[in-house]
Amino acid sequence: MPCVWRNFSGEMDMILLDAIVRPPAVAGRFYPAKADALAATVQRLLAQVKPSKPAQVRALIVPHAGYACSGEVAAAAYAALSSLPDASQRTVYLLGPAHWKPVHGVGLTSAAGMATPLGVVEVDRERVAHLAALGGQYRVDDAAHAPEHGLEVQLPFLQQTLAGARIAPMLFDDGADPQVVATDLQPLLVQHPQDLVIVSSDLSHYHPYQDAIISDHALLKALATGNMQAVNAGEACGLLPILCLMHLAERLGWKPNLLAYANSGDTCGSQREVVGYGAVAYTE
Repeated sequence: MPCVWRNFSGEMDMILLDAIVRPPAVAGRFYPAKADALAATVQRLLAQVKPSKPAQVRALIVPHAGYACSGEVAAAAYAALSSLPDASQRTVYLLGPAHWKPVHGVGLTSAAGMATPLGVVEVDRERVAHLAALGGQYRVDDAAHAPEHGLEVQLPFLQQTLAGARIAPMLFDDGADPQVVATDLQPLLVQHPQDLVIVSSDLSHYHPYQDAIISDHALLKALATGNMQAVNAGEACGLLPILCLMHLAERLGWKPNLLAYANSGDTCGSQREVVGYGAVAYTE
């Protein structure tokens, strides 16, 4: 049976034979559920970012809270992609923590696409199949992807900045070895230098405002200096994907650039217990 995805405006977006399209799990909670409102929200957030000199971006670290809380910081990261050409020729390795179900390593998806109210983002099934064939820590786990917000909230920003890019979604838990994943991704990124890595991660969780700032800035400083030991001692829900990216950056000569920082006490809530958000771009 064909799987037909209809976007929230009622228009058919994609028909995939004998394939799965993962529907949105957090539309209406983490971001607007209606396509026009979502597009307007993302465009507004991107428009607020001060233009900077274009650079060859190879990777991003982006937060994954609701847009009301972390959208401005996320936009600072995605604005760095706006000048990149040939989006349809790019695959984005989308790395994040498995929040809801253990994957015992790195959880991949059998889906042919992941949907948002803006339409379907195609999964690069060739790259996913390549990773799955390596075995070991890689396994397909659609049940882990089904409720996961960490990767989904990145998609509308990708649809507005790199429309047509494909994704390789990867969920990490404590069974993942970030150094091994970096070893497996390195030749793919060398062979396809137009491809990108996006790590979805918030920073510290539920500390008082000033304590969070101190903790988060220590981690961001460790990122800036490539100090993996210090990063590993820090607090970030996407710690293992971040370490994977740091291994890649060390081997491929990518340089981290802090683009923005805030926490939920700045954007959407009390300063008694906050969550930290950072945007980092890695450039060649």
